[in-house]
Amino acid sequence: VQLQASGGGLVQAGGSLRLSCLASVSIYSVDGMGWYRQAPGNQRELVAAISSAGNTNYADSVKGRFTISNDNAKKTINLQMNSLKPEDTAVYFCNAWRLLDRRKDYWGQGTQVTVSS
Repeated sequence: VQLQASGGGLVQAGGSLRLSCLASVSIYSVDGMGWYRQAPGNQRELVAAISSAGNTNYADSVKGRFTISNDNAKKTINLQMNSLKPEDTAVYFCNAWRLLDRRKDYWGQGTQVTVSS
């Protein structure tokens, strides 16, 4: 599974950005996809995830501001980020996973999101 992320950039606090992740396979061939982020000096953390069944999961810090969605026809997931805050600044990574005998993760390249105050 190959993942290609796009859509990062620089935005002022309160603004919006939309991240997209293009998968090399149907999103129904994995058990789920999502976005993680990593700020300098911090561990990588889950931002939002969506299962192949459409169930979503969000970090508490982004609930009500971010929305994850999928589009199987385009083999893409999107992350709409509204009301961005400086603390959202990080490198965002697209992720996909399969549940085999254990979870196997696939990662895309990161895309930088910078929110200025």
